[in-house]
Amino acid sequence: MNEVENVDSFFQMESLAHVYGPSEVLLNLSLAFILGMAVSWVYKKTHKGLSYSQSFMLTTVFVSVIVCMVIMIIGNNLARAFALVGALSIIRFRTVVKDTKDTAYIFWALAAGMAAGTGSYFLALAGSGVMGLIAYVLDITNYGSIHKSEFILQFRIKKDSNRDSPEYTKIISKYAKKSTLLHIESSGDNQSSKMSFDIIMDKDRDQNEFINNIAQVPGITETTLVAAKHDVDY
Repeated sequence: MNEVENVDSFFQMESLAHVYGPSEVLLNLSLAFILGMAVSWVYKKTHKGLSYSQSFMLTTVFVSVIVCMVIMIIGNNLARAFALVGALSIIRFRTVVKDTKDTAYIFWALAAGMAAGTGSYFLALAGSGVMGLIAYVLDITNYGSIHKSEFILQFRIKKDSNRDSPEYTKIISKYAKKSTLLHIESSGDNQSSKMSFDIIMDKDRDQNEFINNIAQVPGITETTLVAAKHDVDY
């Protein structure tokens, strides 16, 4: 008897699921869009390094709006929630997140979309405001930084180049007061390697002349010199 009553109460609860009106749907989606834009704007203003991605900015906006739609679809309907979990379980994401901080922005967009979808407008606005303030304070204080670079030198070099006494090391020693090898990344075909150096330039040396001399070394391509007053991703 108790089991029958539990089933009856379950379906009665399902029938009481909240139905969103057109104006409420538009308001929730608009707020989710605005908050998603805010998240992407903060990401753009506080991002440092070489891994900046326009597609990631678009993703934060899409995630906020999509999550808002999902929350409104589910409402308090448990059957829909389980069906949605089953449908989304077949999705596999294989994109590698280069900067772990990007994950925080994704969760921010998720939370903003959820708050907008449930009609928690104050929570959505206040929470996003606090998150934006935290991101700004951490950015201007350069919180957690233990290493500051002046320039990041990057180039790609063929594997058959002379590695015992490469010419680029002589040029770096000539123009840089201090240099540190940061990263070596082999290409997919194993024919070349991408190298990254932390460079502190000698004050008497010209930066354009330095990068031009590096670019003229046989076997070296894709040469870049990036100013980096803070921590950077390479």
